[in-house]
Amino acid sequence: MLRFSDIVFGPVSSRRLGSSLGVNLLPPDGKFCNFDCIYCECGWNKDGLKGGKMPDAAAVRAAMGEKFPVLASSGVKVDSITFSGNGEPTLNPDFPEIIDITVEMRDRYLPGAVISVLSNATMLSRPGVMDALRKVDNPVLKIDSATDAGARLINRPYPGYHLDTVMRNLMEFDGDFILQTMFLRGAGIDPSDKDWIRGWTDTVELLHPREVMVYTIDRATPEKGLEKLTVKEMTELVKPLIDKGFKVQIRG
Repeated sequence: MLRFSDIVFGPVSSRRLGSSLGVNLLPPDGKFCNFDCIYCECGWNKDGLKGGKMPDAAAVRAAMGEKFPVLASSGVKVDSITFSGNGEPTLNPDFPEIIDITVEMRDRYLPGAVISVLSNATMLSRPGVMDALRKVDNPVLKIDSATDAGARLINRPYPGYHLDTVMRNLMEFDGDFILQTMFLRGAGIDPSDKDWIRGWTDTVELLHPREVMVYTIDRATPEKGLEKLTVKEMTELVKPLIDKGFKVQIRG
């Protein structure tokens, strides 16, 4: 499974974001997340419990202060400064302050890069998190299923997760975010099921994000027996949205 030992890593080539400079706000070489997704490239949560502590805002500033000037002076292309790493970045208690630091450091050293945050959207009720996400160029917020039952199958969320709460919080963005969805088949999940895709499409139409990002498995998954969807299959599934004028990015 893929795990990151540094606070700032890369840049790496991303299917979705181009040349992506990663930022890991979770424990190094561990995993810390309130989802335990069956497809997560970082593996199961239980296998990443010995990763140490999360970096605080001062540690992130120091790491960016070391890495960003080197990239700027060497002319390395950075399309996106991307918060992903070993779990859910908004679980870091310093997340709002870290976003302010990132905006400052980006503007100073890498002004051509956008700031992207890949999040499961579960911490939007925590003070400061939603305001911080509004400051970044690409808040990439996840809904993999339009039902709580589907989320339990694919995301295995923490107890107390309710899609209705996530939806209410996402509505506060007034569509100014990117909605991300993983398409896969297996473990009781089939996006081509009429009820499944209709529910998901209705959710997208209600939230009306500025962009929809659908993708499928690209690396080894902790749950065995999962199948990736082809680009053709995903295109057929999202065609009703495209026909209605939604901007949809499809990555196989």
